[in-house]
Amino acid sequence: MADVKIEESWKELLKDEFDKPYFEQLIAFVKDEYKHFRIYPPGNLIFNAFNHCPVDKTKVVILGQDPYHGPGQAHGLCFSVPEGIEQPPSLQNIFKEIHDDLGTPIPKSGNLERWADQGVLLLNATLTVRAHCAGSHQNKGWETFTDAVIQRLTEKKSNLVFLLWGAYAQRKGAYIDTQKNLVLKSVHPSPLSANRGGWFGNHQFSKTNQYLKEQGMQEISW
Repeated sequence: MADVKIEESWKELLKDEFDKPYFEQLIAFVKDEYKHFRIYPPGNLIFNAFNHCPVDKTKVVILGQDPYHGPGQAHGLCFSVPEGIEQPPSLQNIFKEIHDDLGTPIPKSGNLERWADQGVLLLNATLTVRAHCAGSHQNKGWETFTDAVIQRLTEKKSNLVFLLWGAYAQRKGAYIDTQKNLVLKSVHPSPLSANRGGWFGNHQFSKTNQYLKEQGMQEISW
Protein backbone atom coordinates (compact mmCIF):
# COMPACT_ATOMS: atom_id res chain seq x y z
CA MET A 1 0.00 0.00 0.00
CA ALA A 2 1.21 3.51 -0.77
CA ASP A 3 2.25 5.28 2.43
CA VAL A 4 -0.06 8.24 2.10
CA LYS A 5 0.59 11.05 4.59
CA ILE A 6 -2.98 11.66 5.63
CA GLU A 7 -4.73 11.98 9.00
CA GLU A 8 -5.19 8.56 10.66
CA SER A 9 -9.00 8.32 10.64
CA TRP A 10 -9.07 9.09 6.92
CA LYS A 11 -6.23 6.65 6.33
CA GLU A 12 -8.35 3.94 7.93
CA LEU A 13 -11.54 4.92 6.07
CA LEU A 14 -9.82 5.10 2.67
CA LYS A 15 -7.24 2.31 3.04
CA ASP A 16 -8.79 0.13 0.29
CA GLU A 17 -8.56 3.05 -2.12
CA PHE A 18 -4.79 3.42 -1.73
CA ASP A 19 -4.24 -0.12 -3.04
CA LYS A 20 -6.15 0.35 -6.27
CA PRO A 21 -4.24 0.56 -9.57
CA TYR A 22 -5.67 3.99 -10.45
CA PHE A 23 -4.33 5.44 -7.20
CA GLU A 24 -0.85 4.01 -7.74
CA GLN A 25 -0.86 5.50 -11.26
CA LEU A 26 -2.09 8.83 -9.86
CA ILE A 27 0.71 8.96 -7.26
CA ALA A 28 3.32 8.15 -9.94
CA PHE A 29 1.94 10.94 -12.15
CA VAL A 30 1.86 13.49 -9.31
CA LYS A 31 5.40 12.66 -8.14
CA ASP A 32 6.70 13.07 -11.70
CA GLU A 33 4.90 16.41 -12.05
CA TYR A 34 6.49 17.74 -8.82
CA LYS A 35 9.90 16.77 -10.19
CA HIS A 36 9.50 18.62 -13.48
CA PHE A 37 7.11 21.51 -12.89
CA ARG A 38 5.95 23.97 -10.25
CA ILE A 39 2.93 22.26 -8.69
CA TYR A 40 0.46 23.62 -6.16
CA PRO A 41 -0.13 23.14 -3.29
CA PRO A 42 3.25 22.21 -1.75
CA GLY A 43 3.49 18.42 -1.43
CA ASN A 44 3.04 18.39 2.34
CA LEU A 45 -0.30 20.23 2.00
CA ILE A 46 -2.01 18.01 -0.62
CA PHE A 47 -4.15 16.36 2.10
CA ASN A 48 -4.42 19.46 4.30
CA ALA A 49 -8.25 19.43 4.23
CA PHE A 50 -8.26 15.94 5.78
CA ASN A 51 -5.55 16.71 8.31
CA HIS A 52 -7.57 19.62 9.74
CA CYS A 53 -10.88 17.76 9.75
CA PRO A 54 -10.86 14.13 11.00
CA VAL A 55 -13.72 11.84 10.00
CA ASP A 56 -15.51 11.94 13.37
CA LYS A 57 -15.40 15.77 13.45
CA THR A 58 -16.73 16.26 9.90
CA LYS A 59 -20.15 17.95 9.85
CA VAL A 60 -20.15 20.03 6.65
CA VAL A 61 -18.61 19.33 3.23
CA ILE A 62 -17.91 22.09 0.69
CA LEU A 63 -16.91 20.81 -2.75
CA GLY A 64 -14.50 22.79 -4.91
CA GLN A 65 -13.00 21.86 -8.27
CA ASP A 66 -9.30 22.71 -8.68
CA PRO A 67 -6.67 24.19 -6.36
CA TYR A 68 -5.72 27.82 -7.04
CA HIS A 69 -2.87 27.90 -9.56
CA GLY A 70 -1.24 31.24 -8.68
CA PRO A 71 1.84 31.64 -6.44
CA GLY A 72 1.23 31.14 -2.73
CA GLN A 73 -2.54 30.68 -3.00
CA ALA A 74 -3.26 26.94 -2.72
CA HIS A 75 -2.80 25.25 0.63
CA GLY A 76 -5.01 22.19 0.33
CA LEU A 77 -8.38 23.65 1.35
CA CYS A 78 -10.91 24.60 -1.34
CA PHE A 79 -11.62 28.35 -1.67
CA SER A 80 -9.05 29.11 1.08
CA VAL A 81 -5.77 31.05 0.85
CA PRO A 82 -3.01 31.31 3.49
CA GLU A 83 -2.59 34.33 5.77
CA GLY A 84 -1.38 37.41 3.94
CA ILE A 85 -2.56 36.31 0.48
CA GLU A 86 -5.16 38.47 -1.26
CA GLN A 87 -8.64 36.97 -1.23
CA PRO A 88 -9.67 35.65 -4.66
CA PRO A 89 -12.99 36.94 -6.06
CA SER A 90 -14.97 33.76 -5.24
CA LEU A 91 -13.87 33.93 -1.62
CA GLN A 92 -14.77 37.63 -1.44
CA ASN A 93 -18.28 36.72 -2.61
CA ILE A 94 -18.50 33.91 -0.04
CA PHE A 95 -17.61 36.37 2.73
CA LYS A 96 -20.11 38.95 1.41
CA GLU A 97 -22.92 36.37 1.51
CA ILE A 98 -21.95 35.30 5.05
CA HIS A 99 -22.00 38.97 6.09
CA ASP A 100 -25.45 39.49 4.53
CA ASP A 101 -26.78 36.20 5.88
CA LEU A 102 -25.44 36.27 9.45
CA GLY A 103 -24.41 39.88 10.00
CA THR A 104 -20.83 38.91 10.85
CA PRO A 105 -17.98 41.21 9.79
CA ILE A 106 -16.02 40.33 6.64
CA PRO A 107 -12.69 38.81 7.76
CA LYS A 108 -9.38 40.26 6.64
CA SER A 109 -7.83 36.80 6.30
CA GLY A 110 -8.88 34.34 3.61
CA ASN A 111 -7.45 31.40 5.57
CA LEU A 112 -10.33 28.96 6.15
CA GLU A 113 -8.42 26.61 8.45
CA ARG A 114 -10.69 27.98 11.18
CA TRP A 115 -13.66 26.42 9.35
CA ALA A 116 -11.85 23.12 8.78
CA ASP A 117 -10.95 22.92 12.48
CA GLN A 118 -14.69 23.19 13.31
CA GLY A 119 -15.62 20.25 11.07
CA VAL A 120 -15.93 21.74 7.57
CA LEU A 121 -14.25 19.47 5.01
CA LEU A 122 -13.02 21.83 2.27
CA LEU A 123 -12.61 19.28 -0.49
CA ASN A 124 -11.40 20.02 -4.00
CA ALA A 125 -12.26 17.39 -6.63
CA THR A 126 -8.66 17.58 -7.88
CA LEU A 127 -5.99 17.97 -5.20
CA THR A 128 -3.04 19.23 -7.27
CA VAL A 129 -2.47 21.56 -10.23
CA ARG A 130 0.39 22.84 -12.38
CA ALA A 131 1.25 26.52 -11.84
CA HIS A 132 -0.77 28.91 -14.03
CA CYS A 133 -2.43 25.96 -15.75
CA ALA A 134 -6.00 25.49 -14.53
CA GLY A 135 -7.35 21.95 -14.82
CA SER A 136 -3.94 20.48 -15.67
CA HIS A 137 -4.33 17.59 -13.20
CA GLN A 138 -7.95 16.78 -14.02
CA ASN A 139 -8.85 13.28 -15.24
CA LYS A 140 -5.70 11.72 -13.78
CA GLY A 141 -7.44 9.90 -10.92
CA TRP A 142 -8.05 12.55 -8.30
CA GLU A 143 -11.76 12.74 -9.11
CA THR A 144 -12.12 8.97 -8.57
CA PHE A 145 -10.39 9.34 -5.22
CA THR A 146 -12.50 12.28 -4.06
CA ASP A 147 -15.69 10.51 -5.20
CA ALA A 148 -14.62 7.64 -2.94
CA VAL A 149 -14.08 10.12 -0.08
CA ILE A 150 -17.67 11.36 -0.40
CA GLN A 151 -19.04 7.84 -0.74
CA ARG A 152 -17.18 6.43 2.29
CA LEU A 153 -18.04 9.45 4.38
CA THR A 154 -21.76 9.15 3.64
CA GLU A 155 -21.68 5.40 4.32
CA LYS A 156 -20.12 6.01 7.72
CA LYS A 157 -21.99 9.14 8.78
CA SER A 158 -25.37 10.78 8.47
CA ASN A 159 -26.74 14.29 9.14
CA LEU A 160 -23.93 15.88 7.15
CA VAL A 161 -24.46 19.17 5.31
CA PHE A 162 -23.20 19.29 1.71
CA LEU A 163 -22.80 22.70 0.08
CA LEU A 164 -22.74 22.21 -3.70
CA TRP A 165 -21.92 25.41 -5.54
CA GLY A 166 -22.13 25.37 -9.32
CA ALA A 167 -22.85 22.64 -11.86
CA TYR A 168 -19.58 20.77 -11.36
CA ALA A 169 -20.06 20.32 -7.60
CA GLN A 170 -23.71 19.39 -8.12
CA ARG A 171 -22.79 16.63 -10.58
CA LYS A 172 -20.14 15.34 -8.19
CA GLY A 173 -22.62 15.26 -5.32
CA ALA A 174 -25.43 13.73 -7.37
CA TYR A 175 -25.59 10.42 -5.47
CA ILE A 176 -25.51 11.84 -1.92
CA ASP A 177 -28.44 10.46 0.07
CA THR A 178 -30.71 13.45 0.69
CA GLN A 179 -32.84 11.41 3.11
CA LYS A 180 -30.10 11.27 5.72
CA ASN A 181 -28.11 14.40 4.85
CA LEU A 182 -28.87 18.02 4.00
CA VAL A 183 -27.81 18.98 0.47
CA LEU A 184 -27.85 22.72 -0.32
CA LYS A 185 -27.29 23.80 -3.93
CA SER A 186 -26.47 27.17 -5.38
CA VAL A 187 -24.72 28.80 -8.32
CA HIS A 188 -20.95 29.13 -7.95
CA PRO A 189 -19.66 32.17 -6.01
CA SER A 190 -17.31 33.22 -8.84
CA PRO A 191 -18.18 36.72 -10.14
CA LEU A 192 -19.29 35.31 -13.51
CA SER A 193 -21.97 33.13 -11.87
CA ALA A 194 -22.74 35.13 -8.72
CA ASN A 195 -23.46 38.36 -10.58
CA ARG A 196 -26.03 36.60 -12.76
CA GLY A 197 -28.05 35.93 -9.63
CA GLY A 198 -28.63 33.05 -7.23
CA TRP A 199 -25.54 33.35 -5.06
CA PHE A 200 -26.34 36.40 -2.96
CA GLY A 201 -29.28 35.75 -0.72
CA ASN A 202 -28.98 31.93 -0.77
CA HIS A 203 -28.72 31.90 3.06
CA GLN A 204 -26.82 28.62 3.00
CA PHE A 205 -24.71 29.48 6.02
CA SER A 206 -27.67 30.18 8.31
CA LYS A 207 -29.50 27.13 6.90
CA THR A 208 -26.45 24.98 7.66
CA ASN A 209 -26.30 26.22 11.23
CA GLN A 210 -30.04 25.77 11.71
CA TYR A 211 -29.76 22.15 10.57
CA LEU A 212 -26.74 21.44 12.81
CA LYS A 213 -28.60 22.97 15.75
CA GLU A 214 -31.63 20.77 15.05
CA GLN A 215 -29.35 17.71 15.08
CA GLY A 216 -27.92 18.76 18.45
CA MET A 217 -24.54 19.70 16.94
CA GLN A 218 -22.39 22.76 17.48
CA GLU A 219 -23.01 25.43 14.84
CA ILE A 220 -20.16 26.65 12.66
CA SER A 221 -18.68 30.04 13.46
CA TRP A 222 -18.45 31.27 9.86
